[in-house]
Amino acid sequence: MIAESAICTGPRWLSIVGIGEDGVEGLSSVAKRLIGSAELVVGGARHLELANELIRGKSLAWPSPISDAFPEIKRSRGRSVAILASGDPFHFGVGKQIATFVPAEEFVCLPQPSAFSLAAARMGWPLQDVSLVTLHGRPLQCIIRRLQPGARILALSWDSATPGRLAGLLAAHRMGQSEITVLEAMGGPRERVRRATASSFDIEDIHPLNTIAIEVIAEPGATVIPITPGLDDTLFEHDGQLTKREIRAVTLSSLQPLPGQLLWDIGLGAGSVAIEWLLQHPSLRAIGIEARSDRASRAARNAAALGVPELEIVQGQAPEVLAGLARPDAIFVGGGMMDDGVFEAAWSALKPGGCLVANAVSLETEARVADYFRRFGGELIRLQVARADRVGTVTGWRPTMPVTQWRVRKP
Repeated sequence: MIAESAICTGPRWLSIVGIGEDGVEGLSSVAKRLIGSAELVVGGARHLELANELIRGKSLAWPSPISDAFPEIKRSRGRSVAILASGDPFHFGVGKQIATFVPAEEFVCLPQPSAFSLAAARMGWPLQDVSLVTLHGRPLQCIIRRLQPGARILALSWDSATPGRLAGLLAAHRMGQSEITVLEAMGGPRERVRRATASSFDIEDIHPLNTIAIEVIAEPGATVIPITPGLDDTLFEHDGQLTKREIRAVTLSSLQPLPGQLLWDIGLGAGSVAIEWLLQHPSLRAIGIEARSDRASRAARNAAALGVPELEIVQGQAPEVLAGLARPDAIFVGGGMMDDGVFEAAWSALKPGGCLVANAVSLETEARVADYFRRFGGELIRLQVARADRVGTVTGWRPTMPVTQWRVRKP
């Protein structure tokens, strides 16, 4: 526990205080004093109302976007400032954004139990065994990747309509028997807990401040996203421009994604490689570059359907469209290796130590890749898959077109 003297002296001019639905009654004496002595108190309108009896200084309700308030917080550096936040400010809260411009040694954070902690306690679920997700300000499709049979999910809701919309999504994915628990205004006098199955969801008049608990029950034929690379080709809408399942699995292995990295997928096509890259870890990012508008739209639909609507798609012709994009940690060139300047622009943008993977099917592209291999090194491999198929009255192997893959790491 932080001693009161340690947080009220020295350079710690900013206090980030978690506050629950029980208001000032749930605050420690230290938290109350920090709010009461602050020259500026910043928070949501609800938080400011909850702490109103303590506030003596200027109040500032978060604008939209909340980043518009950051300049005033910065100008108040060295004065006593308090920021009010829901529960634990550093668990899907405003703490992450504040820490980008205020060093940790200049603020103190006093968290309260988060909505996740309160919901897990109400449900009797061990928090370490639960999948945690926020739908606040994010597309509903973000939850799709977590819809695994038997999974327990806690989701921060965006508004009163989110539980019903989520029930509809579950039913559409043939998970209508899943149980949804809506936990409203937890920790305060208006707390309410109600349950319904997704297919017969009938909960009404839901408080906007709610958290959703889901026990996933998948019916036969339910759409489930496996946790390994190499998704079935049938999961993607495509026009034939698709890195096939087995080649895609090897491609992901060659790209070797690490948490927090950014991928460029040049020649996005159906988006399969970028989508599977994003599915490997929630911190990964991807930018898909596609010249054709129909393919760019198709890739966007695939990304939403498979639970990664955050895929950023840039429509345009490489290499010109690459200028100004965030520098990547990895690059996949699924199309465009025959276009002059594409490799050179990609290689220049790639961060030192980054990996570039290019797949070639045609002899002309293979020749160019072989030339780059001689000049830049790396690894060159040939992949081919054969599938059993009917040949008259018997079964034989029907080979697919071979793929030459070049993998190289930038010094």
